[in-house]
Amino acid sequence: MFYKQEIGSIKKPDYLIRSYGNNDYDVLKKRALRETIEMMESTGIDNIGIGGEMYRWEMYENHVDHLDGFVYYGRVRSFDNKYYKKASVVSEIGRKSSAYLEEFLDAQEISKKDLKIPITGPYTLMDWSFNDYYKSREDFGIALAKIVREEIIDLKNNWSKGDILRIQIDEPAASTHPGEVSLFVKIFNESVKNIGDVKISTHICYSKDYRTLYPEILDMKTTQLALEFSNRDTELLGTTDESRKGFSIIKDFIDYGENREIGIGVIDVHTDFIEPPELVRDRILYVSKFYDLNKILINPDCGLRTRSREVAYKKLRSMVEGTKMAEKALGYG
Repeated sequence: MFYKQEIGSIKKPDYLIRSYGNNDYDVLKKRALRETIEMMESTGIDNIGIGGEMYRWEMYENHVDHLDGFVYYGRVRSFDNKYYKKASVVSEIGRKSSAYLEEFLDAQEISKKDLKIPITGPYTLMDWSFNDYYKSREDFGIALAKIVREEIIDLKNNWSKGDILRIQIDEPAASTHPGEVSLFVKIFNESVKNIGDVKISTHICYSKDYRTLYPEILDMKTTQLALEFSNRDTELLGTTDESRKGFSIIKDFIDYGENREIGIGVIDVHTDFIEPPELVRDRILYVSKFYDLNKILINPDCGLRTRSREVAYKKLRSMVEGTKMAEKALGYG
């Protein structure tokens, strides 16, 4: 009943990390993609994302590397001692090549389950860069939105698996400037304008308060919000407001008029704690008490690249088992 999905990244195997920049990297990255897809499929999830993003070294650099108009200035810290090279736009933006197509084609060839292609969103690309060219953040963001739209159209034109193409636009910067939500929505909508038969979802992680996105976020042209909740939840069993502190905010979304699909993060990706299936079950059952069952999807809070591959596997397995328990409790097992 409940659709179980991964958000995006999985930690790369050690052999792939060691090979970065070497002649054997291209061969080994496809090996890592195959192994990661097989691992993810074995957990029982329905959607393997793009196989853990084995071809992407970092979500910001991966896209900027494929663009004209940027110059890197140096490394900055993102989180968990992860760093990325921050760039500045110094001339008009253009695409040198697709940031995602090679990975997309190989994943289609290997995977047996649904795919969902995570793409770094234009607002985040804009916000994480310096601007030494465009007159305003809006002009810069709209230029990036047009680039992202071209990427989506390229992927659509190379989609061959038959079912609907799923695109997840990752916007971790969306909630970091509460005064810019209208601008964020405008930039986002430009990136998906008139793209036709593509299912668009949006992942926004680690907001201090998702309510700051409302009501403007209701105008986003997305069918699904994939959000984090477990990071702020308790580890207590139960389906009360007290035990499910991390998820009660969804009631406020409803008050604002939210009725789209919501991917609820039932797994905390910033700890090695393996959530018992019973905890996953109770998190799902709590949300099921007040949100449309047909619009609840199950996922981790975010990508699992900060965890070991063994921990990531165990967390996804627990997510699947807990979902089955919730389905049984609701009479669908």
